[in-house]
Amino acid sequence: MAIVMKTTCMFLIAAVLVTMMAVVPRGEAAIGCGTVVSYMKPCLPYVTGSGPLGGCCSGVKGLNSAAKTTADRQSVCGCLKSLAGGVNLGKAAALPGQCGVNIPYKISPSTDCSKVK
Repeated sequence: MAIVMKTTCMFLIAAVLVTMMAVVPRGEAAIGCGTVVSYMKPCLPYVTGSGPLGGCCSGVKGLNSAAKTTADRQSVCGCLKSLAGGVNLGKAAALPGQCGVNIPYKISPSTDCSKVK
């Protein structure tokens, strides 16, 4: 069961990366989904219900610090929105607060990332 869950998560992450590479316009200095996945990888066990919060907050804080521009924040929002499928949405949405980080949007599939500043 754990192998199936891990394989499914990796497949979802790969699919999101491919999709986001096709969607994010070239030439913008925005953070890519590969970077988002790198920062958020320690959170995967927590938001899928298979582990503790652990080192997740260092990734959340690092990603927040890396997202310096509006384009960065919108790109990160889009990546997180895409990654929200298959995770506990309540835990995902609560991560910034649990880690002491304020972000200008809710981590949710319904978030309109184009309005993020």
